Amino acid sequence: MKYTTLPNTDVKVSKICLGTMTWGRQNTEAEGHKQMDYALEQCVNFFDTAELYSVPATPETYGATEKIIGSWFKKTGNRDKVVLASKIAGGGDYTAHIRTGGFNRKNITEAIEGSLKRLQTDYIDLYQLHWPDRGVNCFGVRDYPYKTSTKEAEKHLEILETLNDFVKQGKIKHVGLSNETPWGTMKYLQTAEEHGLPRMVTIQNSYSLIHRGYEVGMSEVSMRENIGLLAYSPLAQGVLTGKYIDGKTPEGARGTLFPRFIARYKNEGSEKAVLEYQKIANKHGLTLTELSLAYINQLPFVTSNIIGATKMSQLKENINSINIELSEDILAEIEEVHKAIPNPAP
Repeated sequence: MKYTTLPNTDVKVSKICLGTMTWGRQNTEAEGHKQMDYALEQCVNFFDTAELYSVPATPETYGATEKIIGSWFKKTGNRDKVVLASKIAGGGDYTAHIRTGGFNRKNITEAIEGSLKRLQTDYIDLYQLHWPDRGVNCFGVRDYPYKTSTKEAEKHLEILETLNDFVKQGKIKHVGLSNETPWGTMKYLQTAEEHGLPRMVTIQNSYSLIHRGYEVGMSEVSMRENIGLLAYSPLAQGVLTGKYIDGKTPEGARGTLFPRFIARYKNEGSEKAVLEYQKIANKHGLTLTELSLAYINQLPFVTSNIIGATKMSQLKENINSINIELSEDILAEIEEVHKAIPNPAP
């Protein structure tokens, strides 16, 4: 395994992070435990979850994933071996079954205390805001929705002051963002600096060979402000494994069970790009999965690459991607495809 540190901290994390959002829906508690056992054996020490999980989010499965992680901590006593990240759900209709009112002191307090209880731990190493409490271009929205984004921006100072109270209590160690924009990220960093409050150390945004929008503005923020990317959906919800090529719908696959989650990755441009990346992988004796993950692993602004799997065979291949080095020739071939078909999946 390769390691880095959470920016501006001495917290050592694996470059591969274990994503968990299928546990409690597509994966049972026993399967979740088996994945954590294997990941830790492979020296993956960084796990990411959220109060929202499992996904798709429903009232019945709210908090299910955190409970599975909590039962594993209790069974194994491995809490001190894991750098644990979780998130508070943002606002909107999608999470109205959790709470309303956005990121205020009451809701943040309720979310953190709830997660700690489900996770059966006294602290969370990295606590993240799952998505902005305002209209932004994420989750398949390509451009900033300026015509409809009339909602007032978050109260950044109140949010950071509340998080700071939990840092002082030792219940969270560090804070991060998710699905944020350059403006939102800089606003949090500016507010933290002006008021002596906790600085966001990471940002968890989607990134894959067919969705490299992070490079438009956020990669510069990452490198100049030292806020690391935790890349999620690095395989574009499985599209970059090649299993959906030619309209295939594999039994039990996420895209077959929940087609709306891969819809953003299934347009004509994306399908053309996937075929081109498959050719590169075949040419160099790699799987498309290996090529896709290894590309992200080597990016200078990436702190960790969040992989997820429903099958152990997938998990093993994903984790092993850390051992694959892409040559300059392969990287050049990838860039040629990107130039021809840039960011086809928003």
